[in-house]
Amino acid sequence: MKVLHVDSGREWRGGQNQVLLSCLGMAPGRTVVLACRRGSPLEKRARQAQIEVRTVDFGGELSPRAAWQVSRLLRELRPDVVQAHDPHALTACLAAMRTGARRRLVATRRVDFVPRGPLARWKYRQPARVIAVSRAIAGILSRGGVEGARLRLVYEGVPDRAPLAGGREALQALGVPNGAPVVGNIAALVDHKDHATLLRAAGRVSRQRPDVWFVIVGDGERRPALEALAREQHVEGRVIFAGFRDDVDRLLPAFDVFCLSSHMEGLGTIVLDAMAFARPVVATAAGGIAESVADGVTGRLVAPRDDAALAQALLEVLGDAARAEAFGRAGRQRFEERFSADRMVEETLAVYKELM
Repeated sequence: MKVLHVDSGREWRGGQNQVLLSCLGMAPGRTVVLACRRGSPLEKRARQAQIEVRTVDFGGELSPRAAWQVSRLLRELRPDVVQAHDPHALTACLAAMRTGARRRLVATRRVDFVPRGPLARWKYRQPARVIAVSRAIAGILSRGGVEGARLRLVYEGVPDRAPLAGGREALQALGVPNGAPVVGNIAALVDHKDHATLLRAAGRVSRQRPDVWFVIVGDGERRPALEALAREQHVEGRVIFAGFRDDVDRLLPAFDVFCLSSHMEGLGTIVLDAMAFARPVVATAAGGIAESVADGVTGRLVAPRDDAALAQALLEVLGDAARAEAFGRAGRQRFEERFSADRMVEETLAVYKELM
């Protein structure tokens, strides 16, 4: 089987990690090629992993150059299956196939909002199969007109790996006192991740537990506003903005609690990473998060944009070490049963085989 994966992402986020994991998982025994944005982090990481890469000059929703380049790839490679991993990649693939270079097309949808505009709604009705990464997204696609016969649920997954040593030392290097309880967050500093609610919750937590520190890993357009909000909430001395880090497998296992405060989320693969490392999770019940985090079993779930409820849940977990440990064990078991990268690859290949 020959598979062409197509992704237009500029940055390194959860979606790009899923693309790379798919390529790596499918490569043994198959021909796998990745078409991605020239100069992107995904290109660099895929080449380092010895995945065959072809670059495409993606330029927005409708990019004739990208469509022409994808069309040329389809004619040259003649893949059995093409998987478009994001909306712009899907547009380029559909435009390329209108030139006559038709192949079996699978699209993946990772975001939990309704496709906007006639073009967005139309294009998700065209692929032979559409993979939704959560039931929440599947429901949105179904209401948007995607036929049930074309729609498949495949949860995203993360690899099972050992934590890197030196996590507590890395936290100390960031400024966290030795032994201090740490609430960690790893997410791009963008609107839908809703770090504002986390910072307001941090203010509430700090008034009862001034020993707790918050470490926010990630960068983005919202950073200046969030740093200002931390000062407004009088938690600038207890909140560390660590920026983008490439040692997440060192930091995440060292957190006492992992917290994700998104008001919109397809599934939230970083939550799966926390579960893989047996970390208790406190999160919002946004999008597909409630399909990974079981409230009262693997952690706590609260309503989005409710900083009081988020703070109370954090205080509950921080104040009960035995319960936090039980949450972590249950999360690890849930990861093994449902959210491994190997399982994700197997179920995606099963979708391909339907079309073969």
